[in-house]
Amino acid sequence: MPRKRKAVVREVLPDPKYNDVNLTKFMNNLMVGGKKSLAEKIVYGAFDIIEEKTKQPPLEVFNTAIDNVRPLVKVVSRRVGGSNYQIPLEVNEKNGQALAFRWLISYARARNEKTMIEKLAAELMAAYKKEGASIKKREDTHKMAEANKAFAHLRW
Repeated sequence: MPRKRKAVVREVLPDPKYNDVNLTKFMNNLMVGGKKSLAEKIVYGAFDIIEEKTKQPPLEVFNTAIDNVRPLVKVVSRRVGGSNYQIPLEVNEKNGQALAFRWLISYARARNEKTMIEKLAAELMAAYKKEGASIKKREDTHKMAEANKAFAHLRW
């Protein structure tokens, strides 16, 4: 946490093909080693597969998938009186979106398809249909928060 002032939030330019800021943020999360053009190829290739299979606009499928994966609550470990408690906290929209991006990308990388384009397309379509590993992660997080609701008074 900065001592002097809040960190400046940088503006991200919208992506060239779909003119969407969230898609650019997703590409930046997907990017490894500064290879933005490769991240763009992966995302646009996945969007082509999504459009081919679902017959719907891929940006709409992407935004719905992000909304389906975005968590509303999370649990944070706090040490109170010598013991650790899992304290449920509400997630603001920006952090929830970042978690959704991270989960989608990590579970897409863990899938069994051949190329990353196919993996990402399959994970986005699964999230769109409210199934798949990233949706399970969201449900597990919500269940954990619900189970530890009794410790909500310990947050500060």
